[in-house]
Order: sequence, then C-alpha cells, then structure tokens
Amino acid sequence: MSTAPTRGLHMQPTTPFSSYQLGASYDEMFSAASVPRHHYAALHRHLLDLPDEQMRRRKSVADQSFLHQGITFTVYGRDEGTERIFPHDLVPRIITSPEWSRVEQGLEQRIRALNEFLKDIYHEGRILNDNVVPREMVHSCRHFRREMRGIDVPKGIYITVVGTDLIRLPSGEFVVLEDNLRVPSGVSYMLTSRQVMKRVFPEWFRQTSVKPIEHYPQALLATLRSLAPEGRPDPTIVLLSPGVFNSAYFEHAFLARQMGIQLVEGRDLVVNDNILYMRTTTGLERVDVIYRRVDDDFIDPLAFRSDSILGVPGVFNAYRSGNVTLANAIGTGVADDKALYAYVPRIIRYYLNEDPILNNVETFLMTEDKERQHVIENLDKYVVKAVGESGGYGMLIGPHSTAQERAEFKDRILADPRNYIAQPTIQLSTAPCFIDGAIEPRHIDLRPYILFGDKVTIVPGGLTRVALKKGSLVVNSSQGGGSKDTWVVNE
Repeated sequence: MSTAPTRGLHMQPTTPFSSYQLGASYDEMFSAASVPRHHYAALHRHLLDLPDEQMRRRKSVADQSFLHQGITFTVYGRDEGTERIFPHDLVPRIITSPEWSRVEQGLEQRIRALNEFLKDIYHEGRILNDNVVPREMVHSCRHFRREMRGIDVPKGIYITVVGTDLIRLPSGEFVVLEDNLRVPSGVSYMLTSRQVMKRVFPEWFRQTSVKPIEHYPQALLATLRSLAPEGRPDPTIVLLSPGVFNSAYFEHAFLARQMGIQLVEGRDLVVNDNILYMRTTTGLERVDVIYRRVDDDFIDPLAFRSDSILGVPGVFNAYRSGNVTLANAIGTGVADDKALYAYVPRIIRYYLNEDPILNNVETFLMTEDKERQHVIENLDKYVVKAVGESGGYGMLIGPHSTAQERAEFKDRILADPRNYIAQPTIQLSTAPCFIDGAIEPRHIDLRPYILFGDKVTIVPGGLTRVALKKGSLVVNSSQGGGSKDTWVVNE
C-alpha cells in the first residue's frame, strides 16, 4: 500500500470540505487540492451552499425512507441477528458519459466471452484442448457441474444477470476486480437509492442530466421472457427465493413486485412429468422461467444436495428436458471463480479475437510455485482471497493484518493452493461522503448490472459501494460498508 503523504485541501474552516484530505488514490471529485473535476463542479457548489443543518435533516429523511421501505440488512451478533438500515451516503458518485461508454463496451465484451467459455467447457471443451485454460483449473472448481455437460441451455445464454465489480486505479483507469455470475445481489439498493435521492434532493436532478436507471426491472423482465422455452409465447415467470430469513429477501420481494411476477419458495413449486408447476389458489399453473436466487447446491435435492429444503425436487430434470429455463444457468459459478478470473483476458482473445477493453487487476495464482513463494514471502503487501468466497469473507488484507493472521494464511495457502489467489493492495478511488456533519473521502468500488438475453442491456450507473470506515478498503455491507447513488451524466 502506498505511503504517499496526504495533501490537505486549504479551504475555510467553516466549509463542509475543511477536513477533506487527498491521498495517493484517485479522487472522484477533486483533481487537485480545492480543484473539483469539471463534471463535479456544480455538485461541489451545491454542497458548499447547503447549510449543515439541511444536510443533516435530509440525511434523516433518507434514513426514514429506507426504514419505511424495509431496506435493511442483517448484522449477526452473538445471540441473534439485528436488522439495520442499509447504510447510504447522500453525496452521489458521478461518471461522465464518455467514461461510461467505455465501461459499457468493456462489460459487454467480457460477458459475451465468459458466456462462450461456459458454453464451450460444458460442450466441446476447445479452450481446454488448446491449453489456453488448464483443464484441471476448471474441473477442480467446486462450482463446475459435470451434470451440465452436453445440456443445451435456451439460446445458449448461461449468464442472464451479472454484477461485475470495478475499481478505479490511481491513474483513473477502470479495471475489473471480480465477476459475479451466480446470484449477484444489490441491484435493489441501486434502484431504491435513486428513488430516495430524487425525493430528498429534487433540485439536484432538475439541474443535472442524470441518465435514468428506473427501467431496470422491466429490462430484466424482458430479458427473462426472451429466454422462455420454445412454444411458450406468453411465459409464466417466477422469482425463486430461499425465503424470508435470507439476507437478500428484501431484494427478492422488491424485484418480484417491480416486475409483476410471483415471488415463490421451493415449497410453492412442484414437478410432474418433467413440467414445473406453481401451486395457486385455483390449482397448478405451469412455470416457464425461474429467476433464481438460490445457489446450485440447493436448487434440487434429487440432483445436488439431498438435504436441501430450499429447492424443488425434480426441477433439474425439467430443466434438462428444456421445459423450464433457469436464470442464471446451473454451473455458471465456474466463470466467477477467482482463480479462473486470471484467465479472462485470454478467454476474451480466444473467443472474440479482441484485446480486453477493461483490464484485470494483476493476479497471482497460488497453484504456481514461483508466484506462491513470492506472495508468501510478501504477505504484508498483498490481498489474499479464497477463490469461492464473497462478501469480504475468506480474505487477508496484508497491510492491515497482524503477524499471526499472516502466519495463519500462509498455512492455509500451503495446505490448499488451489483455493487462494493474491492481488496487490490497490488504493481504491475515493469519493466525498457525508460523515458526522462533514464531507470526507472514503474508498469506493462500482458494481454495474448486465442483462443478457436477446441482447445485452446495461443500465447506466450501478451500485457504488462505500467503505464507510475511515481508511478501510472493504466495501461489503457485512463488513461495515454502504452505498451511494451513481450518476452517469453528460459532461
């Protein structure tokens, strides 16, 4: 991690920016001390003119709005889970249209290549035969599903909904930190954040040309419709949730309501003669498409984990027979394995014959002897991640770790090298956040959401996640993170 000295913004003590310190990271608002970037200039003026008491009052209104809508998440303590308002920052993150256009092109390229990769490894395996990606790397992934070999999925689309995490390097370049292709979450926070911001700061939206995101639920619905089995022109679509005790249940209910489809649990569905039905008050109704928020392991106790009570017995056979579509397809998790991530640039070149538009973060594979030895000798400089974990778990942030933690991770790496990768500790970009009555920089990332059906659809913006703890690089809500609205604007 860089130890470059901070540069204070020499403003009047009474301004909300008086304690704002620029560091080695790229700052989203300021290009230099006291110098806002052109696309942030108007917002900067607004914040300077807005009395502190008004900001506090609007923060309170926003919190109440989140609470009344049930926008909460669960913090698990010693005895029981505690529901808390999802932490939300009032100062939007702004991205210019030209920047967004490049991000959009890069994401579409990446998703098309990853989809080809999934289609290939579950069919001919050309990329494995050509040794572009090691066969053992794929087959040893715990998300690789041999049961999917030879199964043709509707229109060849494996990844219908993707949430790709981007970060901005100190140079200002956007790069991909990781891909989330199984059951990516968080889009409800993107949508509700925009709703709340429009209510709390209507004047900002009147004076700024912010590209809309409200059409996401209908775009998702259209994408799901496009993947319905042949001969089902008016398909019945459901959202399958693990149930009310799942931490993302608010999102499941929110999206089902926005799309006008039924929110169901496994017990609401039944398979008969390889046809999936939903139990209703008027009898059984055929289901054609499942937008699933249940992991592969639990989707069908007859095919995968026999102890699952979340899935639907026999749904995999119905799926394999082509009578129901699952979005995302079973087995997509192999393409967001953090070790396979290192091969995505090669995957793009192999299938599309193009150079990646969005680069990867440099990644060291612990299965490679030289790379493993280098990382083990320099654990204080690297972030080490378990390849199948998410939510900020199974991770060592070297510069913030203790000697004991580093020793434990060294043992874990040596015991199971396939399960870990390492990346340099990158100073995520910072953005202004309203913290305890002042505006201070906090580290952020960006999760845009990509839909893939008849076409690729990406709503402009995404979920900007914020590490609300000062100096922290961990943006996950379970680890003390929050979110803020993301504006794509014409500069």
